[in-house]
Amino acid sequence: MTQIQVGPPPPRSHARLWISTLLLIVYSAFVLLVTMWPQPEQLEFDSIAGRVLRALHNLGVPEWFGYDKLEFTANIAMFVPLGFLLGLALSRKAWWLAIFLLPAFSGAIEVTQGIALDERVSTVLDVLSNTLGGYIGLLLAVILRGLIHARDRTMIERELWERRAAAAELQRQNAARAAARAPQPVQSSPAWAEEPDPVTRVLDADFWETGDAPTVRIPVS
Repeated sequence: MTQIQVGPPPPRSHARLWISTLLLIVYSAFVLLVTMWPQPEQLEFDSIAGRVLRALHNLGVPEWFGYDKLEFTANIAMFVPLGFLLGLALSRKAWWLAIFLLPAFSGAIEVTQGIALDERVSTVLDVLSNTLGGYIGLLLAVILRGLIHARDRTMIERELWERRAAAAELQRQNAARAAARAPQPVQSSPAWAEEPDPVTRVLDADFWETGDAPTVRIPVS
């Protein structure tokens, strides 16, 4: 039996891992900078929120959508990229760790704000909004990775099908060439054609030396 040597598997592509991890580190640093800044008034959150609210109200957003609703929505939006990048950085078998890492990260921020930052307000609502935004980003990452995996699987199956079809066509061509080079079989003659007619037998010189010759009777006069 012939042993097939498969060899070592090809190396994995780490481009997605390195890029997503680098972006995750950068964005996490941005989130920590925004949430851990000791004097939030220096970041001008209130003035930015006021301008955003006026723009939203001019676009038709109801008046009941005030500062509290905007802050809750902003906390959700801030953690959507974090959950998305975390879902891309983790391996396919370890993505579920993000379910615990996202609320733990938000909870650590809120605990630190309540303990070390006097001008910051720490609430459970912020943890809930951050976790919700992180889960939305994680869901988007899982969907994207699923779509990419399905696309890659389809491309691989298509490539394998084309190779099998090419191998079958090559085998058919080789069989046709072998059949063309093979000697043609000699057609056997029928049994009646192998035996000569009586005239030919009589004229044959060896006919009268064999036991097939008939007895010649000379008529007596």
